[in-house]
Amino acid sequence: MSTIANKIASLGLTLPVPSVPVAAYVPYTIAGNLVFISGQLPIENGQIKITGKLGAEIDIATGQQAAKLCALNILAHLNTACGGDLDKVARCIKLGGFVACTPDFSDQPQVINGASELMQQIFGAEGQHARFAVGTNVLPRNAAVEIEAVFALKS
Repeated sequence: MSTIANKIASLGLTLPVPSVPVAAYVPYTIAGNLVFISGQLPIENGQIKITGKLGAEIDIATGQQAAKLCALNILAHLNTACGGDLDKVARCIKLGGFVACTPDFSDQPQVINGASELMQQIFGAEGQHARFAVGTNVLPRNAAVEIEAVFALKS
């Protein structure tokens, strides 16, 4: 088992089966040594686990859990892109987070921390990344959070 796979297991986590796109896109593309992961939703066992809006029916802690689920789905696709060996990852370059929320909700960065902190727990210093966290009125399938990512692979 790879070092990163061991780290994921030590956190009590398992990577889900990568989800199948529901529209006209691919789950990831590779350009040079960069892997671009399409936006992932908080899917667990094939279903959207956390739906709704932050600032209404969802609190920050639940939003962070949604972001963590998005991150696990990102890692599942990254694992596929790496041929099942996450030790090929050099670092997480960037995360982009979208939070479905009410117009007055302004804690999007705290919500997306659920994904950012997981990347840092798994990859250490190489998990630190650039990021954006924005609010929106609605996301696909009424998901609470959607996150995309860019990773660099080792040469």
